[in-house]
Amino acid sequence: MSAPAPLPAVNVLGTRVNTLNLPAAMALLEQWVQGGSWGRYVCFATANGLTAGVRDEAVRAAFNGADACMPDGMPLVWIGRLRGHASTDRVYGPDLMLATLAVSAQKGYTNYFYGGADTVASELQARMQQRFPALRVVGTYTPPFRALTDVEMTEVVDRISAASPDFLWIGLGSPKQEQFMAAARVRVRARVMLGVGAAFDFHSGRVRQAPRWMQRGGMEWLFRLCMDPRRLGRRYLLGNPLFLMHLACQALGLRKYPDEGTTCKPG
Repeated sequence: MSAPAPLPAVNVLGTRVNTLNLPAAMALLEQWVQGGSWGRYVCFATANGLTAGVRDEAVRAAFNGADACMPDGMPLVWIGRLRGHASTDRVYGPDLMLATLAVSAQKGYTNYFYGGADTVASELQARMQQRFPALRVVGTYTPPFRALTDVEMTEVVDRISAASPDFLWIGLGSPKQEQFMAAARVRVRARVMLGVGAAFDFHSGRVRQAPRWMQRGGMEWLFRLCMDPRRLGRRYLLGNPLFLMHLACQALGLRKYPDEGTTCKPG
């Protein structure tokens, strides 16, 4: 039997970003869960995450090691379309999470919530089971904010593996969640891990989401900045111009952003 064709992708600052849309992403997740394998993981590409990957090779390797890297930010959607992938659309982590939980409730897939601040994971479970009464949540866990020790990492992996979830939702923030998934994939018994970051805060009701028109217009960052300027000021006011500068360097050929070991279409 021949190997499956690689997912279509483009190289954005050295990271392989798959040129998918929400229906294609949903079909892919179901295919993986029904296929019976373990340890797949999904990243969501944003300007912040890809810029971090330029600075830190380990972060870039975590993104490029994913089974899929979704175009979460609208700039990634526009880049995909400009490079010839007309069907590319935003695969927004919070939207994919809700859609997958709805399908899980219908088909009996199991879910585990890992991450968030104190009590957020349990609040998320309560709200999602209220919204989807048949939803099966087999565990929640909020780790300490600091880096885990080797012993703690083993305990976390064992705790999750004992529950054997189909979907392991991870809300640690980027790039911490991507590096966690890259490290855990060969050890954890979860079919698909997804690093959805702020989705935990949005869907637990702790943080307001931007209006849909701002999301589609690429202005969600401005809404989030206004809501939490102290925490997000540096990320957006310094990070966004830096991301644009790197994009210009890549487009003009002023700097190389190699994507070693992947099959993505060159930028």
